[in-house]
Formats: sequence, structure tokens, C-alpha cells
Amino acid sequence: MNNLLQLTSIGKKFHNGQEEVSALKNISLQIEAENYIAIVGPSGAGKSTLLHIIGGLDEPSGGSVTYKGRDIYAMGEKERALWRNQKIGFVFQFYHLIEELNVLENIAIAACGRLTKSAFKTALNLLKYLNMEERRNFFPSQLSGGERQKVALARALINDPEVILCDEPTGNLDKDSQDKVVELLEKLNIEKQKTIILVTHNLELAKRAKKTITLKSGEIASN
Repeated sequence: MNNLLQLTSIGKKFHNGQEEVSALKNISLQIEAENYIAIVGPSGAGKSTLLHIIGGLDEPSGGSVTYKGRDIYAMGEKERALWRNQKIGFVFQFYHLIEELNVLENIAIAACGRLTKSAFKTALNLLKYLNMEERRNFFPSQLSGGERQKVALARALINDPEVILCDEPTGNLDKDSQDKVVELLEKLNIEKQKTIILVTHNLELAKRAKKTITLKSGEIASN
């Protein structure tokens, strides 16, 4: 597998009043293309912070993140935002769907911030792939939690990103819905060659990934 992302000596510090807190300490990590990685660890270990840094959302206090050899934090903000939009898809625990838009519109609008014929066509194809086509005219309030997360996953895929970053995507779901979402991630990894990075507290789901990284107190405890 080709090396896609390289994290070198990543640190992240926050200020809590007068106190300085190290959320991440000296994290170095290689992420190969088409890999499926689970990041686990106790609450407060730095899992979400690490994911946000990988995805260009939160600049580290030290170290570098390179994508195909290019440091993403050496880019200007506009360039990094464009890179993030084209190369990274995000799926969060809370679906962040727009209640006033139906399923198809929620997906299509993520393509370029507006509803176009091309975006609708791509969104419909994604719904077919995820076996959600019959829900295309439903509104978020009419969907189950598992269905909402499928819509969020389709939205993350609308720009055909190379990497899908998932932050506790099954945290609000029942066992059956959890399994279905993880099966979709596995399918995307195998059939669409997507690189998947999954933050989860569910060790059973993490075992299904190709590689597991354990964080503890902001450091890699095992990988």
C-alpha cells in the first residue's frame, strides 16, 4: 500500500485557564492508502483531536501532517479548505443534517454548497449504492438513527474523497444500526478503495478494522 498521510511528532496543547494541557504528545504515524484504521482509547485520550488534525480542521501545536508528501498546514487557509473539501469526507456522531432539506438535498448541497443537476445525480447514485434510494424525499425527522447516519455517510462521499474520517459514527446507534454502518465502511474500503479512519470507543467494532491504534493520555500506547 502507498503511504498517503504521514504524521510526524504531532503535539497539541490547549490552555485551560492558567494551565497548559497537552492533548497530544509526539504522535508519529503512517497512514497507507486503502487502509482501514480504528483509533481507540479512553475518553480524553485525544482521539477526536487527532482526527481533526489529520483532516485539516485543527492545526497542531507542533509537528507536521503531510498528504502525499505535502505539508497540509504549510498551505494557506483557502488552499487547505479546498484540499479538505476534495480529499476528505467527515462523518460525526451527530449527523448534522439540515432539517429543512430532504435526504437528496442534504447530500447534494455538500457538493459545492448549492443544489445543481450534477450534484443531484451523484447524490441519487450514492443513495442507490447505500440502498437508501426509497428515502430520497424523506426529511431527517422521518428517518431512524441508522438511516440518518447513512445519509451523513453519503454526504461525506459526494466529492469522492480519498479519505473518510469517522468520529464515533455509531455512538448514538443501536447494535443492529451500528453493524450496518460498519459494514458500509468495510464495503467502501474494499469496493471503492477508500481509506477509512474510525474513532470509536466500541472495541468490537474496532476489531473489524485492518489496524487498531490505541491512544492513552495523548500518546500512542500501541499500534
